[in-house]
Amino acid sequence: MSDYVLKNGVLVGRKEPGKILGVREGKIVPSGPGCIIDLKGNSMVYPGLINTHDHLQGNYRPPVGPKPGTFYLNWLPWDKDLKASATFKERSRLSRDDLYHLSGYKCLFSGVTTVNDHFPQKFNAAILPTLPIRAILEYGLAHEASSYDLKWGEGLEPEYKRAVKNNWPFITHLSEGFDDESMNGVNYLESLKIFDSHCLLIHCIGFSDEDIKKAAAAGVSVSWCGFSNMFMFNVTCKIRKILRAGINVTIGTDSAASGSANLLEEMRYDRELYRAMYGEDLPAKTIFQMVTANAARAFWMQDRIGDLEDGKLADILVLRARRDDPYENLLNAPMEDIEFLSLAGTPLYGELRFLDILDGKLPQGYTRITVGGRPMFVKGDPAGLYKMARKKIGFKKELDFLPFEPDGE
Repeated sequence: MSDYVLKNGVLVGRKEPGKILGVREGKIVPSGPGCIIDLKGNSMVYPGLINTHDHLQGNYRPPVGPKPGTFYLNWLPWDKDLKASATFKERSRLSRDDLYHLSGYKCLFSGVTTVNDHFPQKFNAAILPTLPIRAILEYGLAHEASSYDLKWGEGLEPEYKRAVKNNWPFITHLSEGFDDESMNGVNYLESLKIFDSHCLLIHCIGFSDEDIKKAAAAGVSVSWCGFSNMFMFNVTCKIRKILRAGINVTIGTDSAASGSANLLEEMRYDRELYRAMYGEDLPAKTIFQMVTANAARAFWMQDRIGDLEDGKLADILVLRARRDDPYENLLNAPMEDIEFLSLAGTPLYGELRFLDILDGKLPQGYTRITVGGRPMFVKGDPAGLYKMARKKIGFKKELDFLPFEPDGE
């Protein structure tokens, strides 16, 4: 692979305006020698997107939710319904490795280069480095700050201390429901002295106004998962008050077992949800920040990812330019609009014109697929994975986060 330059594209997420972005040794530079890809004014260039909340082993369709006309009080009855469902039985025909790699491509095909898999490292440390995208291992976590917590990791306090020691995030579901314990999540973390800028708190639908004030003062980050919240609970967090309080808000998909198909779909859904809740718009630029710079900050990785500034890792997403406003362009982009995606400079996925970055040919470890009528190259073999999954499942299963049909089917 050579160093390369993308020119004549609209650069989004870079302070200095310009139309040239260089990549050298996996990092962003102003320009320089190397292969030149001319975008001809038809493309927009973004930082790779960041999904702050997923459960990669749980990405399977259709989602499982409450009985019609009812909603959950907390996450526990959902878990029981999931494990009793036909979806779970069907999903169980696939191995953990299968599910994780399908999830890696769920991320890749939605422009996501960095994700958190909300499981303990004991479960995922061996498999995450094998995925095509970056699934971070640098975090402390708990499942939930309540008595029905699944006791993941080494415990709330040791996991938090490990995160602080290593400048990592401490990630936990919090206030995911409306029972007494869920509503007391902030007070419980405060009592343990676990409530500061290391905390990335997932859902927060039970936050009171006082909880929001405390969260803002403490400098915590919140991962908003609007689709999953509405599907399971028929309500989401007080997102407008959370934003107005100055809290660092990010977006997560949750797993596809209860959440949206991918991050692109989640961004659009959350914007429409905000409009329905408040009768006003949530600016596309604000949502862009939630899935880039805000998310990098929540992961304590803002020195490495989240924008296109010089010296950052070259996590790059190139989209077809369909709208003049680059933020609206992102918010309205389907998976088929992705033209190129790289991770630390390494091409993951792209139109064949980007093969010049890979010395003009398809190297070992890459395959071709057809997406939206276009031949594309991709790292790994998602078509083979998809075929194998269908064989194990026993029929032609359609997974809406994979935007192609395997060849020959």
